[in-house]
Amino acid sequence: MSSAVLVLEDGRTFRGTTFGAQGRTLGEAVFCTGMTGYQETLTDPSYHRQIVVATAPQIGNTGWNQEDGEAASAQDPNKIWVAGYVVRDPARRTSSWRSTGTLQDQLEAQNVVGIAGIDTRALVRHLRTRGSMRAGVFSGDALGTSDEMLEQVVGQPSMLGADLAGEVTTGAGYTIEPSGDARFTVVAVDLGIKTNTPRMFAERGIRVHVVPSNTTIEQVLELNPDGVFLSNGPGDPATADTSVALTRQVLERELPLFGICFGNQIFGRALGRGTYKMKFGHRGMNIPVIEHTTGRIAITAQNHGFALEGEAGEEFDTDFGRARISHTCANDGTVEGVELIDGSAFSVQYHPEAAAGPHDAAYLFDRFTSVLQEKK
Repeated sequence: MSSAVLVLEDGRTFRGTTFGAQGRTLGEAVFCTGMTGYQETLTDPSYHRQIVVATAPQIGNTGWNQEDGEAASAQDPNKIWVAGYVVRDPARRTSSWRSTGTLQDQLEAQNVVGIAGIDTRALVRHLRTRGSMRAGVFSGDALGTSDEMLEQVVGQPSMLGADLAGEVTTGAGYTIEPSGDARFTVVAVDLGIKTNTPRMFAERGIRVHVVPSNTTIEQVLELNPDGVFLSNGPGDPATADTSVALTRQVLERELPLFGICFGNQIFGRALGRGTYKMKFGHRGMNIPVIEHTTGRIAITAQNHGFALEGEAGEEFDTDFGRARISHTCANDGTVEGVELIDGSAFSVQYHPEAAAGPHDAAYLFDRFTSVLQEKK
């Protein structure tokens, strides 16, 4: 194995060995606390332009398969969206009956530059202290002096102000049909949607029209939807003015609305709330969230570096009626959901479709189905 270097924008460096392709990659260094599900993480469009650090010490033991990819917007659901991958101990042997290849081979095939053999505990402690920051992984011919590599890292744009949804959205609309008769029709605005989301709707008898992020309200209405869904996605929600405008137009027409992750931030902005960049974000599948109307706590999968402004249980006026902060994170109080009090529109910051788990929040799809039923 040849040598590789991870360089952070504050000058901290970690030296290890190549993992995946050789070369150079730049992005924002973030850490993910999921113990399993690395294939779902790597193929999640929300990780576009991010170098993901795995806190689990060993990665790759279940290999790679053709079923678990989440890159719904791409022709290949197994397209890897992360900018780079940082692990401590790559598995030497694949052990899963579902595996069709190794993680190493897949990273190489998709030209994803990574690094292995570094102290990921020290790296994560550094990112938790200093915050997520610009970074680069260098190996092979891309290796240079410390100053040369640091110059490339600090020369890249920040995630703050990054408009990325348009880079991951589908190029053309497509439809996912339910297995039986369609009870309802939903238009899903693809801001970086995951494969499992339309599947969750289809299981509930809902036809899903997935449309590009720049779709107009006229194009939405032509599909005669019973409701509208705003998906997850990457980037700074403060840049997504087009999606916010569409959301307001949907609310003006009193169509039921459901949003997740990036969609939560878009919905919140449409209601007049601001957003901000978090210090190191929430990324993993073990994050507790409190639903304030019931006191119920769900263990959730999350991937976000931005959040809505607000406090637990806060109520406020909007152009579309009274609203409230419905969910917050039990760890740090971050806003995790917002809703119109009349129940017609709501969103959460986490992933109720949650491939590869947990499934505590899957009931939210049932809740939206009930809203569609009441409206109809």
